[in-house]
Amino acid sequence: MLDVSCKKQVDDFLLDISFKFNNGILGILGPSGSGKSLTLQCIAGLITPDSGHISLNSRTLFNSHEKINIPTRLRKIGYMFQNYALFPHLNVAENIAFGIRHLKKNQRQVLVNNMLNKMKLSNYANYYPSQLSGGQQQRVALARTLITEPEILLLDEPFSALDSHIKHLLEQELLEIIKNNFSGIVLFVTHNIEEAYRLADQILILSDGKTIQLADKKEVIYHPTSLVTARLTGCKNILDVNLIDSDSEKYVISSGSLKLEVKNYNNFSSPRLIAGIHPHNLSISSEKTTNNSYTCEIIDSMEGAFTDTLIVKCEGHIFHVNVMKNQYDKIMKKKGQTYYLHFPMDKIFLISESNFRT
Repeated sequence: MLDVSCKKQVDDFLLDISFKFNNGILGILGPSGSGKSLTLQCIAGLITPDSGHISLNSRTLFNSHEKINIPTRLRKIGYMFQNYALFPHLNVAENIAFGIRHLKKNQRQVLVNNMLNKMKLSNYANYYPSQLSGGQQQRVALARTLITEPEILLLDEPFSALDSHIKHLLEQELLEIIKNNFSGIVLFVTHNIEEAYRLADQILILSDGKTIQLADKKEVIYHPTSLVTARLTGCKNILDVNLIDSDSEKYVISSGSLKLEVKNYNNFSSPRLIAGIHPHNLSISSEKTTNNSYTCEIIDSMEGAFTDTLIVKCEGHIFHVNVMKNQYDKIMKKKGQTYYLHFPMDKIFLISESNFRT
């Protein structure tokens, strides 16, 4: 288990985080300047927190009260940087061996050969980084990290410098390598929600140096507990609502003339809430199907490569609706027809008033 609770002041920025994570891959998601990389640096011991504690598998790495601060080299942490940080003057085998250079030559050779085989790099042992593709460089960097037998892997936006056409391939390759060769904790920093969703088991949301939410990735996206989380996960349909009725199964909320039934997931005491629904969870048709269906007007549209987005006005509110290409073409041919916007009650999430600003 990784247990982190620490503060670090850097100029005008205050990192003040607290979270625990047991096992698997944790995606750390947040906007630029939210403290993602600083969090990894504190865990790795590259930066010393001002106060707090950090422990890994019951080993104390840092504790300000007890004056414990284990050096980076003794923390059993593997850190993979954005640009992989391979040594250009060393070949593949020498780069991989760098972290175990304290061992005897014959021991190093056995471990390096084993790692070259695991990473399918045996044919590239004498190549230099400049002679490798982006995927091969990534494997060398990961091999150099794994050969030291770390208990935790820290990945700082490993795909940020890659072109989109190879990014997905390398994501899957990295995931496969980690699952086959590493059983410890992985922390993966990103500012891309889709990347986090594809790779992580759970997602930690950071904003302005603070821990906002940590949960299963589906929970974070479909049941965000704060406005920051809702926006970071790509929700464009957000509105202020009032809670006007409730029972054990549902809430009834309103915003002006728009009245919606929402599945009861949480207990809310405040009558003022925020409601949200992702564009792909809304639907549009020529028939009213439920109490959560309202007439709407199509006021604009945005075409995408595979799906399109309709901008509709419904009861005075603007909503984004994602539709498939074939449905988009049919709707646009009959744009003047009466259409209904449908709000599935189990896809609407609610956020309490206390989390409006976080």
